[in-house]
Amino acid sequence: MSKTYLWLEQAFTVISIIIYTGGVLTLLISGGAGEVDVEVTYDTSLIRICYFAIYLITFALLLLRWRKVLYAFAQDKWIGLLVGLAVMSILWSFDRSITIKDSITIVGSSMFGLYLATRYRIEQQLQLIAVAAGIAIVLSVAFAVVIPQYGMMQDFHAGAMRGIYTHKNGLGQMMGLSILVFTALIIDNRKSYLAWMGLVGSIALLIMAKSTASVVNVAIAMPFFFVLNVLKLRYQLMIPALLSCVTIGFSLSIWLNRNLELLAVSVGKDPTISGRTPLWGFVWEMIQKQPWLGYGYGGFWQGWDGQAAQIWRAIQWTPNHPHNGLLALWLDLGLVGVIIFGTGLWRYSIRSLTYLRSHDRVEGVWPLLYLLYMVLLNLTETNLFSSNSLTWILYVACYHSTLKKL
Repeated sequence: MSKTYLWLEQAFTVISIIIYTGGVLTLLISGGAGEVDVEVTYDTSLIRICYFAIYLITFALLLLRWRKVLYAFAQDKWIGLLVGLAVMSILWSFDRSITIKDSITIVGSSMFGLYLATRYRIEQQLQLIAVAAGIAIVLSVAFAVVIPQYGMMQDFHAGAMRGIYTHKNGLGQMMGLSILVFTALIIDNRKSYLAWMGLVGSIALLIMAKSTASVVNVAIAMPFFFVLNVLKLRYQLMIPALLSCVTIGFSLSIWLNRNLELLAVSVGKDPTISGRTPLWGFVWEMIQKQPWLGYGYGGFWQGWDGQAAQIWRAIQWTPNHPHNGLLALWLDLGLVGVIIFGTGLWRYSIRSLTYLRSHDRVEGVWPLLYLLYMVLLNLTETNLFSSNSLTWILYVACYHSTLKKL
């Protein structure tokens, strides 16, 4: 392959990653609309065109390595089964037009995750994510300084930085991920000044975003860079070390449970996690009405004329997702979808442990670390099985990257 082709392919990958984070395009097209600008409407044609172009290019690139793609499907079918179930849910969806659209996007974004796995090693994936994160940092600072009406929150979160994203939590999530990525690269090469600059920039923007959930997620995930290395020890040392970690973790969880209200108040949050706990209760009631196959992929949160209206009337605000990844999956695809996802997650966890013990560098830690971060993120947000979501894409990439001889 020529250097020009390789450069273009990597540029396509980096640009796609930035787009999949939800950065730049939506913010610009919406005119910097804030969280309270519920009546603002804007043309999303350009966004749809960009995603469709990514799907087409990704499909073409997958065709070039079709043997690896077929091998990945042959080795593990659980991702494919879950995506297939989302497509099949058109048959029972409460809003078939939305499910058709969302099914196309989940197939397209899953293809991009598969492309990352079949084209790049995990170390290379981390480097490309780092480049995308670096660009996001620079652009976010530029937006905040040069055009603050876009780069800063303007509603009741005024003063918080959102950078190239429509909400401060979007910036917080991206910076949380980039902190983990830059830390991984620094552990591999402590003399990487660019990685150090990226880490410092990510931490600074995370603080300025004032995204409490992202700060907590990073604070929990960072120690696992070192805890997971315990799993590389000889069994005689690994077992007592693991028992110590589990004991400490269990004790900490008990303490957090007993002091949750005090901690929430101390960081400026209410004990209901900004109204999420009442929302979860009503979401669970709706799940029990369609427990097995759900309401169809994307078929629940469809405004006042849809099923979501029952929840909105009860809680007196209008979320467009349940702020929990597992509940979102259960609403969409029912218990069948949860079982398929859970089975794949279990297989991925076991495979990641084997991958960790067979790889000395930090890339061996990444699949399990990302799994932890994804779970933490989806305790209060909805990115577990969300179309055009970088969280889902990176899960697919890690999932298939841990397959043998891919």
